[in-house]
Amino acid sequence: MDQHIAESVGRPDLIRLDDRLICLRFETMKVVSALAAVRHLLDTGAVRRGDTLLDSSSGIYAYALALACHRYGMRCHIVGSTTVDHTLRTQLAVLGATLEQMEPCSDLKLDQKRRVERIHEILAEHPEYHWMRQYHDDIHYLGYRAVADRIRQATGGEALTLVGGVGSGASTGALARYLRQGSSSEVELVGVQPYGSVTFGAEHVADPEIIIAGIGSSIPFGNVAHELYDTLHWISFDAALAGSVDLLRRHAVFAGLSTGAGYLAARWERERAPGRTVLFIAADTGHRYVDTVYARHREAADVADLAPRPVSGQSELALPWSRMRWNRSPAPAPASAPGRP
Repeated sequence: MDQHIAESVGRPDLIRLDDRLICLRFETMKVVSALAAVRHLLDTGAVRRGDTLLDSSSGIYAYALALACHRYGMRCHIVGSTTVDHTLRTQLAVLGATLEQMEPCSDLKLDQKRRVERIHEILAEHPEYHWMRQYHDDIHYLGYRAVADRIRQATGGEALTLVGGVGSGASTGALARYLRQGSSSEVELVGVQPYGSVTFGAEHVADPEIIIAGIGSSIPFGNVAHELYDTLHWISFDAALAGSVDLLRRHAVFAGLSTGAGYLAARWERERAPGRTVLFIAADTGHRYVDTVYARHREAADVADLAPRPVSGQSELALPWSRMRWNRSPAPAPASAPGRP
């Protein structure tokens, strides 16, 4: 029996959609990393119960950290993006977390820069606060070891391809690293990125809709271990919308926009490698996307009509979908950041 709701929320479901396609479905994935990170900080004496944990978030990590703080008797202070909606603001308030939300800004890079600047101002005023640094501290890898063990147990010795949004690098990077440890079958890692993200060198290509939240970044993230990734897919908002709608219509899985992008890439990888099982990550539910994605289901393209443009370099990237072999290469210069795990 769970001792706290965070443990239940962070436990994923493994759903076999067909003989070679598996969905790793979370209610809120970042609870896994936040819980393990806070527990590790307490166990090592880096923080004590009652201390204040601080970080910047576009939404999901804010909720995850608030739950982890509630679980372990900590205080939580969040510098939030403009994307933090009314539902989440209300939940954070009731959970006892303090939220400072940035003013509306259409420039993601400026929004992230302002949030980091505010973090430094707060730390100058309150040096006793602990900055979680979800994008740079590899303690956020720790929670995924148990998830990797569960995947290994469920899939046995099947040759596995893991597909997921890169984001902070913790989920896909950690799962690949743990799955490759002592594995008899090679695990391929396929990362999914939005256009406009600096992480794998697509900052020069803009998406006319929006940058898909949570799977890319306009600033370098230290937790992204580029050398773990075998293949990259860059997927636009419109293509991800088509994937999300098809996933719900075909398999009844109601998930977020990043999941739609991952599902699209996973379907393609499955067809390219008939001897492998493909598992894709569904990081959260689709409730935040009812108006922006699911209400537009009638305009969604048929996924059978979509295919990636094969590219050999970032200069060839083009909307709505591009695919490139990364071959476990190091980070491109603009994406290099301190604090790599």
